[in-house]
Order: sequence, then structure tokens, then C-alpha cells
Amino acid sequence: MAIIPKKVVERFSKTVGSFQRVLKTAKDRDVNEADTVSIVSDILAKVFGFDKYLEITSEFAVRNTYCDIAIKVNGKIQYLIEVKAIGLDLKEHHLRQIVEYGSNQGVQWVVLTNGISWEIYRIRFEKPINYDLVCSFNFLELSAGKADAQERLFLLCKEGLRRSVREDFYGHIQSVNRFTIGAIVLGDEAIRLIKRELRKLSSGIKIENSEIEVILKNEVLKREVIEGKAALKAKKRVRRISGKSSNKSRVSKPISELPSESV
Repeated sequence: MAIIPKKVVERFSKTVGSFQRVLKTAKDRDVNEADTVSIVSDILAKVFGFDKYLEITSEFAVRNTYCDIAIKVNGKIQYLIEVKAIGLDLKEHHLRQIVEYGSNQGVQWVVLTNGISWEIYRIRFEKPINYDLVCSFNFLELSAGKADAQERLFLLCKEGLRRSVREDFYGHIQSVNRFTIGAIVLGDEAIRLIKRELRKLSSGIKIENSEIEVILKNEVLKREVIEGKAALKAKKRVRRISGKSSNKSRVSKPISELPSESV
């Protein structure tokens, strides 16, 4: 977890609770999108620390349309934010909308929110354009004094931009997640380790790697962890990194350990 400056933690303590009350009232009144944008702009200024007049731009032009909010610091757009009315649930087509804005503008980080639900995405500029959900939270459920809430809020803070907090957090969740762990468990190295430990339990037992793999897939791991796009992506990443590591270890062997050539 990133070290959050004391002044930021104090700002969370002073502002989060008051905005939770504002959001509850707005939800009860079912305010429209324009009013929700106004509340979100205030949250960006008072909770996340951006200058409301210099760094928060409303109705940011993207080609022939407009994105609700752009966060621009030192001349560079840091986030594009699409705001929906507080009473609307965030939908897939809303997400496609903000991802399209980001990809058209060359902005990698985008946020989708209705004031209460916040979703932070990182766009991958590949063909076709893709994206990853980095973090999501319900503003009404946050406890400003808890570390996990502070960590999520800090991702959107102005102070976090200077510390590469969002990139570090993204790198962490790309590695430490159920899909990556599932891919590692099903990898050759892990299966060999399991096989070795099973042989310790009963000497002379005959076990095939394929037998262990079938048990892991059918009886140990959840299907959602080893199937689907996220699982396939994790599997490819683990194989790529493992391949690099094995190549590196072969290259780094001292000459004395290399096999001698026959003359």
C-alpha cells in the first residue's frame, strides 16, 4: 500500500462524511445528471484535492461530443470522467462511452461514476482497444479512517499523481489476483512441486502430472478462475514471465556449469 501523506488522510476525515450526507440527500431527491456533475466536481476538489477552477474542466470536448469532466494537471489530462445521474445504475454502454472518449483523446485513465458508485479503468491501447477495471468503490460505504478506503480514495488524489500511485496499484492487481494465482498453480513448476510433496506422503506412489492437473481443474479451483478472458490473459502473462525467467537463468549460468563441447 502507498504511504498516504498525513494532510491527505486528514482531508479524507474532514470531507468524506459530509459528502456522504450530500449524496444520500441527492439520491433521495433523485437529482438529475447536471446536479450530479456539480456534486462530483465538488468531491474532486474537496476530497481529491484538485483546483476546481484550474484543474477541473466541465464539458470537455472530445471530437463531436463532450465528456462530463476532465482532470488536467500541468497541461496534461490525467483522467476523463463520465458522470451519470445519481439514480442511474452504471451500465456496460456507459463504460463503452467513456472508454471511447479516452481512446479518442489518447487518455489512458478514465472514471465512470454516478456520484455514489465509482469505477476506475485503465485503457490498453492495443488492437482492438481494451481496458482493465483497476478499482471500484461505493462512496457511501467508505469509512475514512480505514486503510483500504484511504487506499482507494488516494488513487484519484492529486497527490497520488506525483507518486505514480495508480500505476503501482495497477501493477499489483495485475499480479496478485485469483486468475494469476490460478495460472501459477496450474503451471508446470507448481504441479512438479505438488507431485514431489505427494510422493513424500507415500513413497513409491506413481503419479502423473496430468492426473494432478485434472484434480486441480475439476475439484480444487473454481471454474471462473481458470476459464474466460481474464484467466486466459493471466495464463499468457505467467507463461511469458516464466519463459523470460528460465531464459535468464540459462544465460546467467557460469562457464564452469555449462556442458563441455566434444573436440
